[in-house]
This record gives sequence, C-alpha cells and structure tokens, in this order.
Amino acid sequence: MRQQLLDVLRLLDTTPAPRGEERTAAHRLRGWCADRWPHVEWQVLEHGPAGGSLVAAHGAGPLLYSHLDTSLDDGSAGLGLVTGSAAPTGPLGVAGDVVAGFGLGVARGPAAAALVAFAEAGAGRLLLAGSGTHRRAGGITGLEAYADTYPLPRSAVVAKCGPPMLVWHEPGSLYLTVRVTGRPGLAMLADAATPPGGVVASAGVVLDELARWRTDYLAADPRVGQTGRACGIGAISGGWPDKPDLLPAQLQIVLYVVTGDLVEPKALADELADRLRARCADSALRSCTVDVEAEPVAAAAATAADAPVVTAARAAWLDEFGTQPPPVTGWTGSTDGVVLRAFGVDTVRLGPQAKPAVDDPRCDELSLAQLTAYARVYRRLLTELPA
Repeated sequence: MRQQLLDVLRLLDTTPAPRGEERTAAHRLRGWCADRWPHVEWQVLEHGPAGGSLVAAHGAGPLLYSHLDTSLDDGSAGLGLVTGSAAPTGPLGVAGDVVAGFGLGVARGPAAAALVAFAEAGAGRLLLAGSGTHRRAGGITGLEAYADTYPLPRSAVVAKCGPPMLVWHEPGSLYLTVRVTGRPGLAMLADAATPPGGVVASAGVVLDELARWRTDYLAADPRVGQTGRACGIGAISGGWPDKPDLLPAQLQIVLYVVTGDLVEPKALADELADRLRARCADSALRSCTVDVEAEPVAAAAATAADAPVVTAARAAWLDEFGTQPPPVTGWTGSTDGVVLRAFGVDTVRLGPQAKPAVDDPRCDELSLAQLTAYARVYRRLLTELPA
C-alpha cells in the first residue's frame, strides 16, 4: 500500500489541478487507474468550463470523498500575495517516512489514500472532486455535479487532513465584504480627497474596529456540539497599483467567518455595519459610507453521534490506532461534509496530519506510515458500512 500511495502522489504532483481546471488531471488519473486496476470502471465527470472529477464505484455502498484541486495554484500570480513568494515550488520529495510536496495537505495526501483504499476495498464508491476548495464565484463544484448525476448513498467518509480526530459535526461559513467609500483624489492634492489623504490612509480605523468585533464574535461562541467559531481578514484592496498617484475612493476588506452555530448571515452583516458606522463617525472617515455584504457559503450541519457511519468509524479508529478518537470541541474546519449532510447523507471526516515543510512552508509534509494507516481505515469503512 505504501508504494501505491507514493505512485499516486507522484502522478498528482506532476499534474497541476487548480480549482475549476482539474479536467486534464482527472483524465490523466483515470487513464492511469484504468491501467493499474482494469476491473474498475473509472470515469471522469466533467463540469463547468474546465472542471473534472474522478468517479468510480464497486456497486452500491458508502461514498469515499476527497478532492483533486489544490487550495493554492502553484505558480499563479496570486500565490505570492498569500505565501510571500511567487517562485515555483519543488517536486515531491521522499526521505524515509516523510513525503513533502505542494498541495499534499489540501488535498493530495488524503486523496491518494482514498484512491488506493477504494481500489483495494472492492466495495463502495469514490469521488475525487474538482472544485472542492472554497472559492468565491467558483461555479458548480464537483460534489454538486456528482449529486446531480448519481444517486447519493446513505453515508459518506470525507478524507481530508486535520488534527487526529473524528468529526461528524462541522461548522458553516460565510464571507463578509466591508466597503468604506469616500471621494477619490490625487496624491499631489491629497486634501481634496474624502477623507483627506484618501480612504486607504485611514484603513487602521476600520481594521481596529474589525479586531474588536472579531473578539466579541468569538467570545459569544456557544460551542454547539463539536464546532466553534472563527474569523479572519483574508483580503484588503483599494486603489490601482499601476497608478498609485490616484487616491482611491473605496477601501474593501473581505473576511472569512466560521459559524459553528446557526447564524443569520444578513443579521451578522448588519450588526458589523452598525459598529463600523459608529466608529467611522468618530474619525476621519466620518463623511464616508459604510456597507457590509454577507455571502453565505454553507450552514453548520451535524450527523447523529450514534449514526452507523460514526459507530463504524469509531471502531475502525480503535482497531487501527489502539485508542478511542479524542473528544472534539471548538472545531472550525468547514468542508464539503456540510454539503453532504445538507443532501441528507450521514458523514464523518478523518485523515492524516500535515504540517508545513521545513524547506518551503508553501509545501506540506506527511508521514507515509500515518497516511497508510488512514488508507486502511478508509478501506475498512468501505467494506463494512451498509449500502
């Protein structure tokens, strides 16, 4: 199994699969799988302009899910803004038990484990979905296309990296876009802008109030079930980098908000807007307008703790690792598990633990022994869960 995992990882490493452009990678992976495991009917489910997912089934059974696309697009212009470097990352490396490479954490490592586990199990269904990572205005996802094309089973296992734990309750998430709008100006006539010096020069006022609001939002977390709240500023924009002598009229800040409990997105946006307006009214931004727009991603959703898929996953965990999975509180990772639960599918999430690579923090490191252990757990769940 270890060698098969390495073979899959090397194949994935040499085929870029940015979100929404996984079709080439999906077809290449399908051909490779068909040569290695010809008894399985491997298919590519195409969706969107260039999206693609790898799909296969051994008759009825639970769904083993991971995804093909990587969270970051290696070599893209935006990568440097997030990671601090736009230089290409190196190839997959193996040193003893450690494998290191780009996109292993999201999600090539668990995807390889899911693929090998499915091929060996001879039972269940596999979906390595395109467009599995969060992205604004990303179009149809591989999971949505799968649900539109195939009947969904009663249970699913999400293979993703994370802490060593078993998750059956995941939070929802949303985006909040803050816009503070004044009047444009020129750098050489800065006092003519509203506010004087331009709206971006007073961004600290907005950022300070956002930090205060975040503190209050997290403090109000009711800690429902396994989940918790989280919030972070993911993007700030204002102005035109190619012509910075123009002072921008608008500052835009986008937040990613994790909602462990059921939160009304518009009410949250209205509350934040009221706070920002009050703060701006007592600052140089007093003449600016403030708007906050909410864009829901998914709502929090849970599978019953005694559902068959949870019970089976607990037993498989105990047999593989020798202990019960640790208790989970305050979990803030929202994946396609919430989408599967919204479709009525009982779902658990578990997978290996990735960490930033020593030589390049844009890459991840995984233990091959641990990856193999989770592949054995996935294989067992495919064979033991009812159809």
